[in-house]
Amino acid sequence: MPFDAQTRIGDVVLEYPAAMRVFEALNIDYCCGGHRTLAEACAHASHALPEVLGRLELLPLAVPAPSDPGIWQERSLTDLITHIEARHHAFTRSELDRVAPLMDKVLGVHGGHHPELARIAQCFQAMDSDLRPHLEKEERILFPFIRAMESGAPASGCFGTIQNPIRAMQNEHEQVGDILRELRTLTHDYTPPEDACGSFRSLFMGLRSLEEDLHLHIYLESHLLFPRAVALEAVAVEG
Repeated sequence: MPFDAQTRIGDVVLEYPAAMRVFEALNIDYCCGGHRTLAEACAHASHALPEVLGRLELLPLAVPAPSDPGIWQERSLTDLITHIEARHHAFTRSELDRVAPLMDKVLGVHGGHHPELARIAQCFQAMDSDLRPHLEKEERILFPFIRAMESGAPASGCFGTIQNPIRAMQNEHEQVGDILRELRTLTHDYTPPEDACGSFRSLFMGLRSLEEDLHLHIYLESHLLFPRAVALEAVAVEG
């Protein structure tokens, strides 16, 4: 496996999508932190570089699956946006809708014995409040602009260069990433307590599913869609 201390985390995921599971297990950020080298990411997550390299070396080669990030390198930006909206935006909305009443129920029943649930609920509400308008802004403003730009149609926006809305989206990605990291800490890596009922366990499973999907969702935008959109704009300006 041609990876070393200076290989970027995002490039590892492109070559070996199974590495996402390794990074998830080690709490290494490959979405917002995809620009970091392996050495930097290991230091940030307090893991020894040789240990992580060793785990990556054990990953088997696999036939690419439709969900593998590398597949989208050669597809159009329009195809990638369609995939992000249909798979990740739809999942985020449906899972937020499902988890919200579950969060209220578990907090009401178990909050007295598990005071950490109050902060978990606050974090979830903050994430919900951040994500819903974020998805709307992408779908109504940024994504249509990228589609039009790629098709060669007149692309008008009130934001000047496309780098401005992308920078705003990246900042919001970072905010959600911070919330996810706090949720993982508060839930002890989404491990339900011994006295957890079915709803409690389902809540933690939902939070974990949201985290996993958001990591891939943010990765596809930050590491593939946005850089390619910026490059496409640069070519159009030069032309």
